[in-house]
Amino acid sequence: MPTLVVLPTYNEILNVDAMIRALREVGAELSVLVVDDASPDGTAEVARRVGDEVGNVYVLEREGKSGLGSAYRAGFRWGLDRGFDRFVEIDCDFSHDPRALPKLLDASQRCEVTIGSRYVAGGHIPRWTLARRLLSRGGNRYASFALALHVADATSGYRVYTGAALEVIDFESVTADGYGFQIEMTYRARRGGASIVEVPITFTDRQRGDSKMSGAIVVEALLLVTKWAIQRPFSRR
Repeated sequence: MPTLVVLPTYNEILNVDAMIRALREVGAELSVLVVDDASPDGTAEVARRVGDEVGNVYVLEREGKSGLGSAYRAGFRWGLDRGFDRFVEIDCDFSHDPRALPKLLDASQRCEVTIGSRYVAGGHIPRWTLARRLLSRGGNRYASFALALHVADATSGYRVYTGAALEVIDFESVTADGYGFQIEMTYRARRGGASIVEVPITFTDRQRGDSKMSGAIVVEALLLVTKWAIQRPFSRR
């Protein structure tokens, strides 16, 4: 299947060059779409320069910082319009190891949604504090129970979707962002009957640049889960 890696960026000039090259090393046949939200540090320019060198790299520049979920929706739409049928989500900061991507792509041959999971056997999170582990694991367990996801890591942002899965999800109507975006995509996939598999990954914190995650995004996601859980008995599949 023609595969597009959708790579959202905002001020990732320290990472985007190395990430594009790492993706090219693990999959010469992969195409990469950098969705840049008007990074003032010149991320888009670097992406174009590297793309000219390694090939099959495209840059979609947006006018302002619109969020992770919005970037993925734009990237999926761009790819579907150009005939791609498999879509990779990955962070540009190397918290997701590009070397694990072949394993996810292999699993995606059999399932419509493939999640790189920290919380299945073989998954690993080095250097996290106990408090952070409890917050993340507890939030995922709550989301899985409240929404009947049967998924251990619904907040993971390392994923592969088939075009058929995106159609089932109706991704362009997804409104959540951050952790909430990943949960809503999982929820809609499950309710739509898409097949889902989790593949163990190692998640590491970014080494260069500033994190975009905040406590407000986590709280927003938990509130959205509660809202969806209340609405679930009254909504159609």
